[in-house]
Amino acid sequence: MPRVALATGLSLVGMTLALATTASAETVKQAKGGTLSKPPAVMQKSISAFVPGTGTCIDYVSDDFEEKGWDFVHKPPKSSREQDKEERAPLGRSTNDLWLEGPERGEPDQLEVVTTPKDGLSGSKHALMMRTLHSGIPGLNTYDVQQDDLISNCVARLNGGIPVSERPSVVVRVWLPPVEQWERRSGPQFGFRASVSTTTHKKSFFGGAGSEVEPYWPGMWVHFRAGGQRGEKEDSAFITVRSNKMGWDFPAREIEEFGWWTFGLSFSSDGMVHYYASPGVDNLTSADYITSQYPYGYTAEQFRTYFFDVCNRNDGQTWSTPFVIDDPKLYLGEPWRVQSLIQAKEEQVARAAARKEEMARQMAARKEEQAKRMAARQEMMEKNAAMRSSQRSRRTR
Repeated sequence: MPRVALATGLSLVGMTLALATTASAETVKQAKGGTLSKPPAVMQKSISAFVPGTGTCIDYVSDDFEEKGWDFVHKPPKSSREQDKEERAPLGRSTNDLWLEGPERGEPDQLEVVTTPKDGLSGSKHALMMRTLHSGIPGLNTYDVQQDDLISNCVARLNGGIPVSERPSVVVRVWLPPVEQWERRSGPQFGFRASVSTTTHKKSFFGGAGSEVEPYWPGMWVHFRAGGQRGEKEDSAFITVRSNKMGWDFPAREIEEFGWWTFGLSFSSDGMVHYYASPGVDNLTSADYITSQYPYGYTAEQFRTYFFDVCNRNDGQTWSTPFVIDDPKLYLGEPWRVQSLIQAKEEQVARAAARKEEMARQMAARKEEQAKRMAARQEMMEKNAAMRSSQRSRRTR
């Protein structure tokens, strides 16, 4: 696929894409400038950066889509609390409880386990294809760019957030289809992001001060440049980072070839977010490092979850680009607290299952005993009836 230069001029795509809180009832939006047209002259780096995938994989909130019968149960109409304050419970979720529809926006219309595209991870037979048609408010075509989200169920399964001191990171393989399969629209098409939080301190109207938890959503977007639009001569794509300390997204890396890519985010104890990406499905290395940022000027305190976005023109006719993801995983550099929590939850589930099994066994035993008593009673009644019949027969002779 040909390499092309970054587009010039200032683009404000993304201004309408500030994501409201995921897996949380609290909604706080960051002031966001949009997307810069050029990368920074000097990409910010940090000695605290570490490669996503470092440490222990937390399988309890990771997925490989190999489970037989994997499915996502949609619960239409979709939620759209961000746009019209309507959370349309119950929300959709996967049958393995690892993925859910967020309350702010709905999930992609098509979430389908497919055969892993060529050159995927070794041993992978299945992956998840996602795309959407009816993004935004259900039944309303706004003819602008809207998005749907697929959210990892980390918050519920891990009983809350993870302190960044435990060095969380997330990694995913993403298949970018051939250019002829992309939505013919220049702009953001796919996002890999995280929900994190910090504490902000604000003065009240009466002069007092208070603190509150502020969620925000750093990550990476894949933008498409459609040949023939905005002066572009040929199709191409690039990665943007969300965001710098001023809240601006910025171009960070060209996508030289389509097919499989590996994306990763890591979160260090100093509250920085670190961004990595590379073509192919090999594990990330330090050579795949892009940048480190304090998005919106915030210092991350807790990692809450990770999620995926797909965007399209909300006209009721245009499908989004069909992206495929595989092996989304959460890693922890210091996993012991979470491992202990998971062990306790799994033991609780095992005890509940054992109780259920014992109750079922006892019920079956009672039914069997009841059936035996009824059979014995029936047998006795039949014997008594036969005896009475025999006595009547002798009397009549």
